[in-house]
Amino acid sequence: MNNLLQADNLKVHFKLPGDGLLRPGHRLLKAVDGVSLELRPGETLGVVGESGCGKSTLARGILGLVPLTSGRVKLEEQSLSGLSTRQLRAYRQQMQIVFQDPLASLDPRMTVGEIIAEPLQVFEPRLDRKSGKARVQQMMERVGLLPNLINRYPHEFSGGQCQRIGIARALILHPKLLICDEPVSALDVSIQAQIINLLMDLQQEMDLSMLFIAHDLSVVKQISHRVMVMYLGKVVETASRDDMYRNPGHPYTQALIDAIPIPDPRIERNKTFIPLQGDLPSPLNPPSGCSFRTRCPRATELCAREEPPIQDAGQGHQVICHFPGQS
Repeated sequence: MNNLLQADNLKVHFKLPGDGLLRPGHRLLKAVDGVSLELRPGETLGVVGESGCGKSTLARGILGLVPLTSGRVKLEEQSLSGLSTRQLRAYRQQMQIVFQDPLASLDPRMTVGEIIAEPLQVFEPRLDRKSGKARVQQMMERVGLLPNLINRYPHEFSGGQCQRIGIARALILHPKLLICDEPVSALDVSIQAQIINLLMDLQQEMDLSMLFIAHDLSVVKQISHRVMVMYLGKVVETASRDDMYRNPGHPYTQALIDAIPIPDPRIERNKTFIPLQGDLPSPLNPPSGCSFRTRCPRATELCAREEPPIQDAGQGHQVICHFPGQS
């Protein structure tokens, strides 16, 4: 089966001004540093990691919302790299995004109907007003909103309802790829479950491929077919969902899984795990060798000298670590 989306060795680097007289010139921030991924039709790839690891920048780089320093993005075997803004526009309707903050991503001056219909005005300008309204109301029903609320404004809705509006806007053009950039992190737990279930239902109905970005592995486990773990702009592990949670090979992945709360209070109180020590290093000054070594219980001198190789654990499970799978 051909991939819907393929990204090869993506890098997104930002030049920042120097920090004073002692360090003039520019500093280089490597937000995304050599990430490759594949996404098949109808599949969900979960992308997880701490805040600041480059997840959102990766999504924006794939969509062309930030310029790539290097690398290539292909949608259905068509390379999007190097296309002009006008040429890229033809592919925009096939790639849509749902943002993290549901209310901030909606224009408060526009009604719900206008917000959802805006992509139709851009890509289907010949669509008459009556047909456009019918499409909007139909999509509102599909995401769980009452069609008679079409003339309301965003501030009249709850956070969960605003996220449903954002999803309706993203799907009104029936895209093939939907990127969800932490779409439930700003919502209550009960509302998170509703939005996750909605996305899973819509994926089945519309044959969507999804790139689902989150820092909560319990959410990613529910919705994803495969999982990719990022740390400091790089991929450290990729595997199927079940294999990732059953047999994590990278110490960072293991620490993230161990931090997932267990619903049973007695088990949660008695479980033993060593939390991650220290903070995420600055991407302006990453550690030498393995970027995770400053927080890794397995680190040796080899980790400081050399970048870890890709280790193949079988069945598509890859770990970027000198000592994968060791406790």
